[in-house]
Amino acid sequence: MTQAASPGQVPRGSPAVENLAVSVYRIPTDLPGGDATLTWDTTTIVLVEAVAAGVTGLGFTYGSPTTAPVVEHELADLVVGHDAFDVPAANDRMSRALRNAGRPGIAAGAVSAVDTALWDLKARLLGLPLVRLLGAARNEVAVYGSGGLTTYDDAQLVEQLRGWADRGIDRVKIKVAESWGRQEARDLHRTALARRTVGDTAELYVDANGGYTRKQAVRVAAAMADSGVTWLEEPVSSEDLTGLREVRDAVAADVTAGEYGYDLPYFARMAASGAVDCLQADVTRCGGITVWLRAAAVAEGLGLHISGHCAPHLHAHVAAAVPNTRHLEWFHDHVRIENMLFHGTLDPRGGNVTPGASGEPGHGLALNRTAAGPYRIA
Repeated sequence: MTQAASPGQVPRGSPAVENLAVSVYRIPTDLPGGDATLTWDTTTIVLVEAVAAGVTGLGFTYGSPTTAPVVEHELADLVVGHDAFDVPAANDRMSRALRNAGRPGIAAGAVSAVDTALWDLKARLLGLPLVRLLGAARNEVAVYGSGGLTTYDDAQLVEQLRGWADRGIDRVKIKVAESWGRQEARDLHRTALARRTVGDTAELYVDANGGYTRKQAVRVAAAMADSGVTWLEEPVSSEDLTGLREVRDAVAADVTAGEYGYDLPYFARMAASGAVDCLQADVTRCGGITVWLRAAAVAEGLGLHISGHCAPHLHAHVAAAVPNTRHLEWFHDHVRIENMLFHGTLDPRGGNVTPGASGEPGHGLALNRTAAGPYRIA
């Protein structure tokens, strides 16, 4: 699915985006997946390729296959034929055009995938690793091992936790609030099991995916104190800023949220409300690299860190470009998919990744078409 270029829309000497292609891949999980409020057995990735001067930039989002028609029918005409270097201008055009169609949700994922592909394209056209184009604030980015799904039995949980520990990753996260918070005893059992598995010195995080009520979250966090939990993610719905702030005021662990932010005002409201200790943002949802950088600036201005949510290989370069990055999420499902489908993935051994170290231009990922082919659905 491609969109042809129109001539004469860019300044002389600037490369124009010649076409935009979108494809969709559905990959079965290795184990049944589940968290507090949702279960799944496949993951869908929507991939965008932007071409200029014979060079291809790549971006993607995790979400519904219906993201692809948004790229093809709503966004392609706003990008093709325009200056490949002016990525913020393209982001602005796309965002404005979706006003009546509905900017949050699926449409935001589409904008995010295109925006990331354009940043990757620009870096490749200039022959620079993306982190060098953006400007590095650090050489390494800390990661935390993430998974620990509620659908795992004890043996599966322990195996995953030990796998991270064996690679020197000393920050780990598991899912809690199973069945909308109706399995508190199992939540506490699994948290204690995680602590025993990773030892006393590793940081232990939990993610409730909005599954608890306000007072329940405070009560469960107190019960988890003996396990040394220092990160309490979405203890209540991320839409409940008052509730997040109440939980934050009542617990010792850092309270964090933001993964469902689809535009910059969302992050501004959350950061300014006092609801979180660390702001999360997802480059595949928030509007791409353009908006992720702005969200990081909002957080920094209010004295907060920012953490990259999932899709670790798309976050690595942008996370290294801001001074207030805390870490990025080395999420099992996405790491597995990115290692399957792409060349150029990173090694988190030691608990950090070093984006741009290979010298490859862009974010360094290249689609392995042979491996990806069997999973393509559109």
